[in-house]
Amino acid sequence: MVVKLRRRTRMVWGLLAVLAAAAMVDGALVWRQHRWNDVIASGALPADTKDAPPQVRFAQAHAQDESGEQEAALHLYRSLEDDTPLGQAARYNSANLLVRQAIAMQGGAEPGKAIPLIELAKEIYRDVLRVEPGRWDARYNLERAQRLLPDPDELDLAPPDTQRNAERAATTMRGFSPGLP
Repeated sequence: MVVKLRRRTRMVWGLLAVLAAAAMVDGALVWRQHRWNDVIASGALPADTKDAPPQVRFAQAHAQDESGEQEAALHLYRSLEDDTPLGQAARYNSANLLVRQAIAMQGGAEPGKAIPLIELAKEIYRDVLRVEPGRWDARYNLERAQRLLPDPDELDLAPPDTQRNAERAATTMRGFSPGLP
């Protein structure tokens, strides 16, 4: 009886030790997350974000976009496209960045260089809408990009439909007899 009581006591102490270790690990992770949140809120983002979580790299890309470092921001956004929820926001922001670059190029000396940027932005907006069809801001921005550079109408490129009038041709011709007895 005493042996069973000692075993139970050891098992309870072991279970408590495992729970305490798990609580310490969880507390350390929460503390680290709060530290990164404080870094993001202060705006003092580190220059090297290789070890940083995706949210910090997203904030770094946004800060670079606002400061005018658009190419660096675009590279950071592209590195985040694998993460599903944050990747959607990164795709959307990169498309917005491309449209802003295209608008700036259209007003410059070489407006033709804006065409590939607009086409790429439209494709990114479509990718965002494939995953989230109800995302109205992406839908609106896609429409604005379409106004900048409309897609060619595929209906105008198709050959005319000649089969539509094929049956009526014999009945509308004058003097045609189908050869009835």
